[in-house]
Amino acid sequence: MLNSRRAGWRSAGLALVTALALSGCTASSPPGSEFNDPYETANRDVHEFNKEFDRMVFRPVSRAYGTVVPGYLRQRLNNIQSHFSLPADTINAGLQGRGENTVHNFFRFLVNTTVGVFGIFDPATSMGLEDRSTDFGETLFVWGAGEGAYVEVPLFGPYTQRALVGEVVDVFLNPLSFIGLDAPASYIPAGTYVAEAVDYRYEFADTVDGVLYESGDSYAQLRLIYLDNRRFQLGDTSNAAAIDPYEELYGE
Repeated sequence: MLNSRRAGWRSAGLALVTALALSGCTASSPPGSEFNDPYETANRDVHEFNKEFDRMVFRPVSRAYGTVVPGYLRQRLNNIQSHFSLPADTINAGLQGRGENTVHNFFRFLVNTTVGVFGIFDPATSMGLEDRSTDFGETLFVWGAGEGAYVEVPLFGPYTQRALVGEVVDVFLNPLSFIGLDAPASYIPAGTYVAEAVDYRYEFADTVDGVLYESGDSYAQLRLIYLDNRRFQLGDTSNAAAIDPYEELYGE
């Protein structure tokens, strides 16, 4: 699945499910339940579609990409994709009332744009300006919005309704989404997003294959992994299972 970081080109497909996500964004899980999954039947159908897409397209493409493209170049492309998200990271940190992170992300963007040659390199990290990614889903969490139901989106994988709304809003929070670029430069955000997702699929192939193809119920396993990791990212450690062994797989 392609669930990684946000990119402007995702807005069209995700907008189709925004109304559904907004309608349940304040819902909470039933008492005693580890998850809220009222759309499980439909979600399982989407999950099977996503697995078939992975089997037929995503996994073989990722293997070819990881074999042909050197690791150094793959990392540079990943750096660019991460760099594109920094304006939205900065805005979200401000909306969350986290002034230090707002300033931190602004200067990280400034350093990597200039010294890092538009994000190709990452000198900011060595200067103490490490990655502090966030998103509008976290902003909604800080504002008190409920998690909502679990949903699995075609091609993009698992979300909560709150995270899905955040994904859509992040497109419009990022000023880089609206810069008028001519081709081929206009394809860079989408291209680096896809390259990053494919690279993650290659790097963590054993983990992904184990979840999708070796577990007794891959849908339930993926749901547990995603929800535990997302809640951990937001600081919810009330569930003893919510350690963070999946950060590399679903880190945002």
